Amino acid sequence: QARLVESGGGSVQAGGSLRLSCAPSRGTYCREGGAWYRQVRGKEREYVSVINTDGSTAYTDSVKGRFTISKDNAAKIVYLEMNTLKPEDTAMYYCKRACLTNDRYTEYWGQGTQVTVSS
Repeated sequence: QARLVESGGGSVQAGGSLRLSCAPSRGTYCREGGAWYRQVRGKEREYVSVINTDGSTAYTDSVKGRFTISKDNAAKIVYLEMNTLKPEDTAMYYCKRACLTNDRYTEYWGQGTQVTVSS
């Protein structure tokens, strides 16, 4: 059973925007924070951004000023707002969050959502 459900990927032209969402599946409880990573086929998965439970955030340099990570505490959703997208942002995007399993928190990956930016 997938613990995390991602959505919001798609195909856009350079300069466009997308908003990714990462929500716990039904019956899954996750901490409010989370992180986004991305992976291009044939390359290692790379860190993009993180939001901690206290709301503090961090970004990899290549997305600073263009991407914004946020969370909806009530809905337990973590978002990644991506603006001014560039072709080099094309990748499969994955969220990672700590979710409760057997009375302990374990980090899980989402299934991934594809973002394709054309020039």
